[in-house]
Amino acid sequence: MEQKLTFSDLKSREVINIADGARLGCVCDLELEIPSGRILALIVPGESKWFGLLKGDDGLIIPYHRIKKFGEDVILVELC
Repeated sequence: MEQKLTFSDLKSREVINIADGARLGCVCDLELEIPSGRILALIVPGESKWFGLLKGDDGLIIPYHRIKKFGEDVILVELC
């Protein structure tokens, strides 16, 4: 069965690292290969700074091959 998701579906899912159980945040962007349209990576926001008042400039880039499972509410990844 083919699974299809919209970007809106992905944005609402939290990303969890199964290596240490860390919550990495929700998807904020995608890295795509043009012209094939293949997803190369998911991007989640960078770590908060100044007691959570400011966000970091860089997002965490998670290569597609590190994604282990798309769940209904979360996306499981394995980052060492």
